[in-house]
Amino acid sequence: MKRLFDFLSAALGLLILSPLLLIVALLVRIKLGSPVLFKQKRPGLHGKPFYINKFRTMTDERDEHGNLLPDNVRLTPFGRFLRKYSLDELPQLINVVKGELSLVGPRPLRMAYLERYTPEQARRHEVRPGITGWAQINGRNTISWEERFKLDVWYVDNRSFFLDLKILFLTFLKVLKSEGVSAEGHVTMPEFKGTKELNQ
Repeated sequence: MKRLFDFLSAALGLLILSPLLLIVALLVRIKLGSPVLFKQKRPGLHGKPFYINKFRTMTDERDEHGNLLPDNVRLTPFGRFLRKYSLDELPQLINVVKGELSLVGPRPLRMAYLERYTPEQARRHEVRPGITGWAQINGRNTISWEERFKLDVWYVDNRSFFLDLKILFLTFLKVLKSEGVSAEGHVTMPEFKGTKELNQ
């Protein structure tokens, strides 16, 4: 039932939002250049990798040695606007249609994080990752990694169709209020380097 709901909702969303998607894509091309989409390998269900789709929000500015400048330098005002209202996330509906993402589930993070999780934290990959999730409506990027992972595992243990509906509704309210977009002093979140249990 969840997969059918995801597929139908994402397909309908892509159809209804197609004019907005085209406008945003055009603006990204004009303001940030190409490629319009940012693609990055992320771990999906059971850690199986896939490429997530997002609208590009940063430039490719580099220093004199050819290294990319820090994210906070490359993130433009236009990119901040896209992130503030989660417009950069819209292409992920394609991932939902393909079955790589769900509308609701733990957010897919970097591949490098897989080896840094505790066994309990790694349980977040027992379900398909989502565009939004329980952690996103309970602090998003303003809570610690440990708190975020506890919320992800809570979702794994308590997931239901009606909980997903609740999360989707609360996500819509969060987006309207632009809450929790970034951690203090960071574009989104600082890098996860492992919990104390792993570092001891």
